[in-house]
Amino acid sequence: MPPVAAPTALSAARREFDGGRGYLAACTVGLPPRAARAAILADLAAWADGRPDIAAYCATVERSRELFALLIGVGAEHVAIGSQASVAASLVAAALPDGAEVLVPAGEFSSIVLPFVHAGRGIHVRTAPLADLAAHVRPTTKLVSFALVQSGTGEVADATAVAAAAEAHDALTLCDATQAVGWLPVTASAFDAVICHAYKWLCAPRGVSFLAVSDRLRDRTSPVHAGWYAGDDPWSSCYGAEIELAPDARRYDVSPAWQAFVGATPALELFASLDPAELHAHATGLAAEFRASLGIAAPPHPSAIVTWDDPRGEALALLTSAGVTASGRNGRARVAFHVFNDADDLALALAALGR
Repeated sequence: MPPVAAPTALSAARREFDGGRGYLAACTVGLPPRAARAAILADLAAWADGRPDIAAYCATVERSRELFALLIGVGAEHVAIGSQASVAASLVAAALPDGAEVLVPAGEFSSIVLPFVHAGRGIHVRTAPLADLAAHVRPTTKLVSFALVQSGTGEVADATAVAAAAEAHDALTLCDATQAVGWLPVTASAFDAVICHAYKWLCAPRGVSFLAVSDRLRDRTSPVHAGWYAGDDPWSSCYGAEIELAPDARRYDVSPAWQAFVGATPALELFASLDPAELHAHATGLAAEFRASLGIAAPPHPSAIVTWDDPRGEALALLTSAGVTASGRNGRARVAFHVFNDADDLALALAALGR
């Protein structure tokens, strides 16, 4: 009898999720691991009993910051915490000069487009196809704002080419990694700003987002959303105008949604414990098999998200009736494979579609 393979960290992580059978929608909202659920319930009980622990809340916010920094390969001093991606994008918009040109992919998710469209001051937003976005960076471009993984299609951007083109023209880069961090390895130091909302692939509660900023962007950015938590010592920043802001990216913090961070920390701990390459291979491997079974061409860059034309929602209806949780965007059916999915989920979805 051949030796039994030792369980990997990934297989152990999959057992941390109670649900997930037929759930192919991490690109919409992730599922909480057991530790996150337990932490939220314990905090809720303490709160209801009149024992909220404010010091513990602040500690879990800082631990979440450290864990996210670890996941994207930067120091925690480069990471600000928040609640929405669009607020972080508006901070970057405020750093641009009047009349700046911003390049975005056609059909990009609105949270990293609208803050520039409505920034005023003559800022102009120009679009180009994602596939050759790098070729459309020009000397007048001041910022390239793009999602590393497209929400609507699952396409993975050629981030290396975009970053190189931006550098050649001295343009800033804003990378939305919301649909990436958690299954796709991300090196934040390649960009001036990285935004990530953690409620999708990082399986945290909604209300926990992060912004990583480069030194050169920090030098150009004013803390326009500064509140009490942006102070170097937040508990001394509660009153008045004479407040010393944090010297690092914490000056861009907004007041944290405490209970959301309580659930986020255990989820981030889980993902920080995993081998990014193993998780990437697992998610993209399931997606590739699903794609091949439907006769969908493989994308230039492997993706954990699969979409296909479904203008009348027929495929989505079949999946739903078979107990598969999927989604539809812009006339396309969309499924996503994550740590809690396995070959049984793949078979269930294929059977629903008659494959």
